Formats: sequence, C-alpha cells, structure tokens
Amino acid sequence: MPVAIEFLVLGLAAGVFGGIFGLGGGAILIPALVYLFGFSQHTAQGTTLAIMVPPIGLLAAWKYYANGHVDLHAVPLICLGFFFGGLVGAYMIQPVPDLLLKRLFGGFLLIVALRMMFGK
Repeated sequence: MPVAIEFLVLGLAAGVFGGIFGLGGGAILIPALVYLFGFSQHTAQGTTLAIMVPPIGLLAAWKYYANGHVDLHAVPLICLGFFFGGLVGAYMIQPVPDLLLKRLFGGFLLIVALRMMFGK
C-alpha cells in the first residue's frame, strides 16, 4: 500500500477514534506515527500539531516546522482522513451506553500508555 494511502487510512482511523472517544492527536496519531511509520517523537508531535493547526497548535506547529520536525507530505492526507473519520466515529458511538464508553476510553488510554512507556 502506498504511503499516501496509509496516511489517509491513519487519518480516517484517528478521526473515527476521535469521534468515538473525543481524542486524536496525542493518544492516536503520535503513537501511530512513531510505531507504524517510524517517525521520531519530535516529528510525530510536530506533524500532529500541524494537522490540528487552526487554532490549536499554530505557533507550536510552526516551531516544530522551523526545526525540521513536521512531515508536510503526511499532514494534508492524515488531516483529510481525520476530518471524515471524526464524523464516522461520532455516528458510531451515539448508541453506546455511557458506562461502556468510559470503560472503552480508559482501556484504550491504558493500552497506549503502556505501549509508550514500555515499547521500543
């Protein structure tokens, strides 16, 4: 699968999880860019900030970009997937009971945290 398609799929998945759990950048995109695409932690963070620029990370993304830590090829593709994936995830999660959503959210964050702490 070409990298462009992989970035679109990542954006879609992050959007779906964002729509379901109300999160995306720190908990989904950064670990995915590090572990699936081999980005450095700095480039993953800078690229994620650039994806969510207006208005969240404009100045921070610019600083990462100025230091060479933004992948401009990945940004528009992941952003496009994230845009539509967020809508899909928001639709999917509406019928899920609140308690189950809390447990799914906590479990997902725990898995990501353990991977970030103890992974390569």
